[in-house]
Amino acid sequence: MKAVIFPGQGSQFSGMGRDLYEQHPAAKHLMDQANELLGFSLTDVMFTGSDEDLRRTDVTQPAIFLHSVALAAVVPSLNPDMVAGHSLGEFSALVAAKVLKFEDAMQLVAQRAQAMQAACLEQPGTMAAILGLDDETTARICQQISQEGNVVVAANYNCPGQLVVSGSQRGIELACEQLKAAGAKRALPLPVGGAFHSPLMQSAEAALAQAIASTTFSAGICPVYQNVDAAPHTDPDEIRENLVRQLTAPVRWTQSVQRMAQDGATEFVECGPGKVLQGLVKKIAPEAAVSSAAV
Repeated sequence: MKAVIFPGQGSQFSGMGRDLYEQHPAAKHLMDQANELLGFSLTDVMFTGSDEDLRRTDVTQPAIFLHSVALAAVVPSLNPDMVAGHSLGEFSALVAAKVLKFEDAMQLVAQRAQAMQAACLEQPGTMAAILGLDDETTARICQQISQEGNVVVAANYNCPGQLVVSGSQRGIELACEQLKAAGAKRALPLPVGGAFHSPLMQSAEAALAQAIASTTFSAGICPVYQNVDAAPHTDPDEIRENLVRQLTAPVRWTQSVQRMAQDGATEFVECGPGKVLQGLVKKIAPEAAVSSAAV
Protein backbone atom coordinates (compact mmCIF):
# COMPACT_ATOMS: atom_id res chain seq x y z
CA MET A 1 0.00 0.00 0.00
CA LYS A 2 1.15 3.52 -0.81
CA ALA A 3 1.20 6.42 1.66
CA VAL A 4 1.65 9.87 0.14
CA ILE A 5 3.09 12.39 2.60
CA PHE A 6 3.33 16.17 2.41
CA PRO A 7 5.97 18.43 4.05
CA GLY A 8 5.44 21.44 6.28
CA GLN A 9 7.28 24.65 7.13
CA GLY A 10 11.05 24.46 6.73
CA SER A 11 11.07 22.75 3.31
CA GLN A 12 10.92 26.00 1.32
CA PHE A 13 13.73 27.20 -0.96
CA SER A 14 14.20 30.09 -3.37
CA GLY A 15 13.15 29.04 -6.90
CA MET A 16 10.65 26.46 -5.62
CA GLY A 17 7.99 25.46 -8.13
CA ARG A 18 9.41 27.36 -11.10
CA ASP A 19 10.08 24.17 -13.11
CA LEU A 20 6.51 22.98 -12.48
CA TYR A 21 5.12 26.35 -13.59
CA GLU A 22 7.16 26.44 -16.78
CA GLN A 23 6.76 22.80 -17.82
CA HIS A 24 3.26 21.71 -16.73
CA PRO A 25 0.07 23.56 -17.74
CA ALA A 26 -1.96 21.99 -14.88
CA ALA A 27 0.56 23.27 -12.30
CA LYS A 28 0.67 26.71 -13.98
CA HIS A 29 -3.13 26.91 -13.82
CA LEU A 30 -3.17 26.17 -10.07
CA MET A 31 -0.37 28.67 -9.38
CA ASP A 32 -2.07 31.45 -11.38
CA GLN A 33 -5.30 30.65 -9.53
CA ALA A 34 -3.48 30.92 -6.19
CA ASN A 35 -2.09 34.36 -7.07
CA GLU A 36 -5.63 35.50 -7.90
CA LEU A 37 -7.13 34.06 -4.70
CA LEU A 38 -4.41 35.60 -2.50
CA GLY A 39 -4.42 39.02 -4.17
CA PHE A 40 -0.63 39.09 -4.63
CA SER A 41 1.92 37.18 -6.71
CA LEU A 42 2.99 34.32 -4.46
CA THR A 43 4.81 32.75 -7.41
CA ASP A 44 7.10 35.82 -7.70
CA VAL A 45 8.24 35.26 -4.10
CA MET A 46 8.58 31.49 -4.66
CA PHE A 47 10.62 31.87 -7.86
CA THR A 48 12.84 34.87 -7.03
CA GLY A 49 12.36 35.73 -3.33
CA SER A 50 15.23 35.61 -0.86
CA ASP A 51 15.48 33.01 1.91
CA GLU A 52 14.37 35.76 4.30
CA ASP A 53 11.25 36.54 2.19
CA LEU A 54 10.36 32.85 2.19
CA ARG A 55 10.81 32.50 5.97
CA ARG A 56 7.83 34.73 6.76
CA THR A 57 5.04 32.49 8.05
CA ASP A 58 2.40 34.23 5.92
CA VAL A 59 4.46 33.47 2.77
CA THR A 60 6.09 30.14 3.67
CA GLN A 61 2.89 28.27 4.41
CA PRO A 62 0.97 29.16 1.21
CA ALA A 63 4.16 28.60 -0.85
CA ILE A 64 4.81 25.07 0.46
CA PHE A 65 1.13 24.15 0.19
CA LEU A 66 0.96 25.43 -3.40
CA HIS A 67 4.15 23.64 -4.45
CA SER A 68 2.93 20.34 -2.96
CA VAL A 69 -0.54 20.49 -4.51
CA ALA A 70 0.77 21.61 -7.92
CA LEU A 71 3.24 18.70 -7.89
CA ALA A 72 0.50 16.24 -6.88
CA ALA A 73 -1.63 17.49 -9.79
CA VAL A 74 0.98 16.55 -12.40
CA VAL A 75 2.52 13.35 -10.99
CA PRO A 76 1.22 10.40 -13.01
CA SER A 77 -0.48 7.65 -10.96
CA LEU A 78 0.00 9.19 -7.51
CA ASN A 79 -3.09 7.23 -6.34
CA PRO A 80 -2.58 7.18 -2.55
CA ASP A 81 -4.08 4.47 -0.35
CA MET A 82 -3.56 6.81 2.61
CA VAL A 83 -2.17 10.33 3.14
CA ALA A 84 -0.63 12.46 5.88
CA GLY A 85 1.05 15.85 6.12
CA HIS A 86 3.47 17.33 8.64
CA SER A 87 1.73 20.31 10.31
CA LEU A 88 0.89 22.65 7.41
CA GLY A 89 1.29 19.62 5.09
CA GLU A 90 -1.98 18.26 6.45
CA PHE A 91 -3.82 20.76 4.21
CA SER A 92 -2.03 19.39 1.11
CA ALA A 93 -2.97 15.88 2.26
CA LEU A 94 -6.62 16.91 2.57
CA VAL A 95 -6.63 18.17 -1.03
CA ALA A 96 -5.01 14.91 -2.22
CA ALA A 97 -7.71 12.93 -0.34
CA LYS A 98 -10.40 15.19 -1.90
CA VAL A 99 -11.62 16.28 1.53
CA LEU A 100 -10.98 19.92 0.53
CA LYS A 101 -11.13 21.65 -2.85
CA PHE A 102 -7.90 23.38 -3.84
CA GLU A 103 -9.31 26.92 -3.70
CA ASP A 104 -10.91 26.39 -0.27
CA ALA A 105 -7.71 24.88 1.13
CA MET A 106 -5.60 27.70 -0.35
CA GLN A 107 -7.72 30.28 1.43
CA LEU A 108 -7.65 28.33 4.71
CA VAL A 109 -3.86 28.04 4.53
CA ALA A 110 -3.56 31.80 3.96
CA GLN A 111 -5.91 32.53 6.88
CA ARG A 112 -4.06 30.05 9.11
CA ALA A 113 -0.70 31.63 8.24
CA GLN A 114 -1.98 35.17 8.94
CA ALA A 115 -3.54 34.05 12.24
CA MET A 116 -0.28 32.37 13.28
CA GLN A 117 1.75 35.44 12.26
CA ALA A 118 -0.56 37.61 14.42
CA ALA A 119 -0.26 35.15 17.34
CA CYS A 120 3.56 35.30 17.05
CA LEU A 121 3.45 39.09 17.46
CA GLU A 122 0.96 38.88 20.32
CA GLN A 123 2.77 36.06 22.19
CA PRO A 124 6.41 35.95 21.06
CA GLY A 125 8.13 32.60 21.28
CA THR A 126 10.46 30.20 19.52
CA MET A 127 11.35 26.52 19.05
CA ALA A 128 14.37 24.20 19.46
CA ALA A 129 15.27 20.75 18.15
CA ILE A 130 16.31 18.26 20.82
CA LEU A 131 18.46 15.42 19.51
CA GLY A 132 19.47 12.15 21.12
CA LEU A 133 17.10 12.08 24.09
CA ASP A 134 14.02 9.90 24.60
CA ASP A 135 10.61 11.55 24.14
CA GLU A 136 9.41 10.81 27.68
CA THR A 137 12.34 12.59 29.35
CA THR A 138 11.96 15.60 27.05
CA ALA A 139 8.22 15.88 27.69
CA ARG A 140 8.68 15.49 31.46
CA ILE A 141 11.32 18.25 31.71
CA CYS A 142 9.18 20.57 29.55
CA GLN A 143 6.24 19.98 31.87
CA GLN A 144 8.33 20.84 34.95
CA ILE A 145 9.53 24.11 33.37
CA SER A 146 5.97 25.04 32.38
CA GLN A 147 4.68 24.37 35.90
CA GLU A 148 7.28 26.87 37.15
CA GLY A 149 5.80 29.58 34.90
CA ASN A 150 7.74 29.49 31.61
CA VAL A 151 5.80 27.94 28.72
CA VAL A 152 7.57 25.08 26.91
CA VAL A 153 5.99 21.95 25.41
CA ALA A 154 6.89 19.01 23.18
CA ALA A 155 5.70 20.25 19.76
CA ASN A 156 6.92 17.92 16.97
CA TYR A 157 7.56 14.21 17.49
CA ASN A 158 9.60 13.98 14.27
CA CYS A 159 11.34 10.60 14.66
CA PRO A 160 12.92 8.59 17.48
CA GLY A 161 15.63 10.77 19.03
CA GLN A 162 14.40 14.00 17.40
CA LEU A 163 11.79 16.07 19.16
CA VAL A 164 11.11 19.78 18.66
CA VAL A 165 10.05 21.84 21.68
CA SER A 166 8.12 25.10 21.51
CA GLY A 167 7.45 27.94 23.94
CA SER A 168 8.46 31.32 25.28
CA GLN A 169 12.02 32.55 24.72
CA ARG A 170 12.91 31.94 28.38
CA GLY A 171 11.13 28.56 28.41
CA ILE A 172 13.20 27.40 25.42
CA GLU A 173 16.46 28.67 26.98
CA LEU A 174 15.75 26.74 30.19
CA ALA A 175 14.68 23.64 28.24
CA CYS A 176 17.89 23.64 26.16
CA GLU A 177 20.02 23.89 29.33
CA GLN A 178 18.13 21.25 31.27
CA LEU A 179 17.71 18.81 28.37
CA LYS A 180 21.44 18.91 27.59
CA ALA A 181 22.12 18.27 31.29
CA ALA A 182 19.72 15.29 31.08
CA GLY A 183 21.72 13.75 28.23
CA ALA A 184 20.53 15.32 24.96
CA LYS A 185 23.32 15.22 22.35
CA ARG A 186 22.25 18.61 21.00
CA ALA A 187 19.65 21.30 21.71
CA LEU A 188 19.44 23.59 18.68
CA PRO A 189 17.35 26.79 18.68
CA LEU A 190 15.47 27.00 15.35
CA PRO A 191 15.15 30.08 13.10
CA VAL A 192 11.34 30.24 13.30
CA GLY A 193 8.96 33.13 13.80
CA GLY A 194 7.09 31.81 16.82
CA ALA A 195 6.08 29.04 19.22
CA PHE A 196 4.11 26.83 16.85
CA HIS A 197 2.10 23.89 18.22
CA SER A 198 2.08 25.35 21.73
CA PRO A 199 -0.46 27.14 23.96
CA LEU A 200 0.99 30.44 22.68
CA MET A 201 -0.95 29.81 19.41
CA GLN A 202 -4.30 29.98 21.23
CA SER A 203 -5.47 33.18 19.52
CA ALA A 204 -4.74 31.69 16.06
CA GLU A 205 -6.88 28.67 16.97
CA ALA A 206 -9.97 30.84 17.45
CA ALA A 207 -9.48 32.61 14.10
CA LEU A 208 -8.90 29.35 12.22
CA ALA A 209 -11.92 27.65 13.84
CA GLN A 210 -14.16 30.36 12.40
CA ALA A 211 -12.71 29.97 8.87
CA ILE A 212 -12.93 26.16 9.02
CA ALA A 213 -16.56 26.26 10.20
CA SER A 214 -17.58 28.13 7.04
CA THR A 215 -15.67 25.84 4.62
CA THR A 216 -17.08 22.72 2.93
CA PHE A 217 -15.35 19.45 3.90
CA SER A 218 -16.18 16.17 2.11
CA ALA A 219 -15.66 12.53 3.08
CA GLY A 220 -12.17 11.53 1.97
CA ILE A 221 -11.44 9.08 -0.85
CA CYS A 222 -8.73 7.60 1.41
CA PRO A 223 -7.87 7.96 5.11
CA VAL A 224 -5.99 11.04 6.31
CA TYR A 225 -3.68 10.28 9.26
CA GLN A 226 -3.94 13.47 11.29
CA ASN A 227 -1.21 15.06 13.41
CA VAL A 228 -3.14 15.40 16.65
CA ASP A 229 -3.87 11.70 17.22
CA ALA A 230 -1.88 9.84 14.50
CA ALA A 231 -5.11 8.05 13.55
CA PRO A 232 -6.87 7.64 10.17
CA HIS A 233 -9.86 9.91 9.50
CA THR A 234 -12.40 10.26 6.70
CA ASP A 235 -15.26 11.90 8.64
CA PRO A 236 -15.44 15.64 7.75
CA ASP A 237 -16.47 16.77 11.26
CA GLU A 238 -13.61 14.88 12.94
CA ILE A 239 -11.14 16.24 10.39
CA ARG A 240 -12.37 19.82 10.99
CA GLU A 241 -12.01 19.51 14.76
CA ASN A 242 -8.53 17.96 14.51
CA LEU A 243 -7.31 20.71 12.14
CA VAL A 244 -8.23 23.38 14.68
CA ARG A 245 -6.66 21.48 17.59
CA GLN A 246 -3.47 20.98 15.58
CA LEU A 247 -2.38 24.61 16.12
CA THR A 248 -1.82 24.18 19.86
CA ALA A 249 -1.28 20.37 19.98
CA PRO A 250 1.91 18.46 19.15
CA VAL A 251 2.56 17.02 15.68
CA ARG A 252 2.68 13.25 16.25
CA TRP A 253 4.66 12.43 13.11
CA THR A 254 6.57 9.46 14.55
CA GLN A 255 3.30 7.89 15.68
CA SER A 256 1.54 8.70 12.36
CA VAL A 257 4.18 6.93 10.26
CA GLN A 258 4.22 3.97 12.69
CA ARG A 259 0.42 3.70 12.42
CA MET A 260 0.46 3.92 8.60
CA ALA A 261 3.08 1.17 8.44
CA GLN A 262 1.04 -0.90 10.89
CA ASP A 263 -2.03 -0.37 8.67
CA GLY A 264 -0.21 -1.74 5.62
CA ALA A 265 1.87 1.08 4.11
CA THR A 266 4.98 -0.40 2.49
CA GLU A 267 5.80 2.62 0.31
CA PHE A 268 6.03 6.29 1.36
CA VAL A 269 6.11 8.97 -1.37
CA GLU A 270 6.97 12.55 -0.34
CA CYS A 271 5.14 15.11 -2.46
CA GLY A 272 6.42 18.68 -2.13
CA PRO A 273 9.63 20.67 -1.81
CA GLY A 274 12.65 19.01 -0.20
CA LYS A 275 13.26 15.56 1.27
CA VAL A 276 12.87 16.18 5.01
CA LEU A 277 10.08 13.66 5.52
CA GLN A 278 11.89 10.89 3.65
CA GLY A 279 14.76 11.13 6.13
CA LEU A 280 12.31 10.91 9.04
CA VAL A 281 10.42 7.93 7.58
CA LYS A 282 13.70 6.01 7.10
CA LYS A 283 14.31 6.33 10.84
CA ILE A 284 10.73 5.50 11.87
CA ALA A 285 9.90 2.68 9.42
CA PRO A 286 13.26 1.50 8.02
CA GLU A 287 11.69 -1.47 6.22
CA ALA A 288 9.47 0.78 4.02
CA ALA A 289 10.38 2.00 0.52
CA VAL A 290 10.80 5.80 0.45
CA SER A 291 10.90 8.15 -2.56
CA SER A 292 10.07 11.62 -3.92
CA ALA A 293 7.03 12.19 -6.14
CA ALA A 294 8.46 12.51 -9.65
CA VAL A 295 6.92 13.93 -12.83
